[in-house]
Amino acid sequence: MQRRHFLSNGLAASSVLLAGHQATLAALADGPAKRVGLIGTGWYGKCDLFRLLQVAPVEVVSLCDVDSKMVSAAADMVAERQASKKKPRTYSDYRKLLAEKDLDIVLIATPDHWHALPMIEAVKAGADVYVQKPISVDIVEGQAMVAAARKYGRVVQVGTQRRSTPHLMEAKKNIVDTGMLGKISHAEVYCYYHMRAKDNPPDERPPENFDYEMWTGPAPMRPYNRLVHPRSWRAFMEYSNGILGDMCIHMLDTVRWMLNLGWPTRVSSLGGIYVDKNSKANITDTQTATFEFPELNVIWTHRTWGDPPDPAYPWGATLYGEKGTLKMSVMSYDFIPRGGDAKPIHKDVAYELDQYPVDKTEKDLEQHVAPAIRVHMLDFLKAIADRSKPVADIEQGHISTAACVLANMSMKLGRSMSYDATKGIVTGDEEATRLLRRPYREPWVHPEVATV
Repeated sequence: MQRRHFLSNGLAASSVLLAGHQATLAALADGPAKRVGLIGTGWYGKCDLFRLLQVAPVEVVSLCDVDSKMVSAAADMVAERQASKKKPRTYSDYRKLLAEKDLDIVLIATPDHWHALPMIEAVKAGADVYVQKPISVDIVEGQAMVAAARKYGRVVQVGTQRRSTPHLMEAKKNIVDTGMLGKISHAEVYCYYHMRAKDNPPDERPPENFDYEMWTGPAPMRPYNRLVHPRSWRAFMEYSNGILGDMCIHMLDTVRWMLNLGWPTRVSSLGGIYVDKNSKANITDTQTATFEFPELNVIWTHRTWGDPPDPAYPWGATLYGEKGTLKMSVMSYDFIPRGGDAKPIHKDVAYELDQYPVDKTEKDLEQHVAPAIRVHMLDFLKAIADRSKPVADIEQGHISTAACVLANMSMKLGRSMSYDATKGIVTGDEEATRLLRRPYREPWVHPEVATV
């Protein structure tokens, strides 16, 4: 009865959330609670987990993090929020969490270099998985992740939640799909946030509560620096794919979803550290990339300095059609017609603070993104119930991730990349093909399609 009460009272106010998911939620309310584990209890791990708790009567039974203080605090927060008020078990090693083999759903929100191995082991353990973007730090990791999901018949949703952002879903349905833009032959994706770490703190000993050896895992071992934990690890290419892997993937994936695009035929990129040369960060502060598709180029630009060309769209995507232009971001969209009888259309993000008042006070929550995460979780749950592919299926996440990886490779090598997804090679480029697999630090072993 308590779980049916959750369904009727907890979600009834949000028509956007309920649309198309009533049957799934009813089944969740009447069946046994899905048992959930979270690997990576930092900022976005908790954002994802708490949105799942808002939309489904699940039971969080396991948490894992290499920071003992972080995982302990997360366990207390989960106990406060979930209906049972039970405190989940805590682990410092994801392998021990998965060895219990008692989880229906595993959420993975580790740094990027720790996405592949836990995701593959989670599906082997019989769990469906929600994994954050980018799915991998190299392309062979991504291939192995897709292969594992298919081999073990598990649902894997990627955290590219622009596909579940309500106002962007509306823009796709009402503007793109109806042909209001006409033929679309150019798209721009961009980020002008000043988000690159700028300071240069000294290296030091890691804190006692933080297992830096395990945190580093398969990545190269660097001297510990407080920039890497928590959150600023994206400042280093050892653990990430820079701003392309963090921000470009979202907007490139949005364009691919909007226009039903597959793999780019060619990728090229230029950039470097041109302005902020004093920071310890080794990711670019300035970069452009071109993703070529048949009859359409998608152009990425980021600058971590200066002003955006349009202050209303500092991070977003723009589709250029013969009949009009569509600007999109996490905050809004604008349709700008080119003559004719069409009228401009503007739509802002719809917050759900009245329905979910905890959103008002949750530490570090991006309030404008919370509705999208909730819809993304509901899509994930529906796919689990139907045993179908979710909107951000692992294969789609792999394509968008790989395109960003290829762009960074192009910048590094100074030439364009034509990737053959069937053969798993960069066509005519043995040196680039070798870069599709990053070296792993021992004793960790790089996943391969043949061994999943």
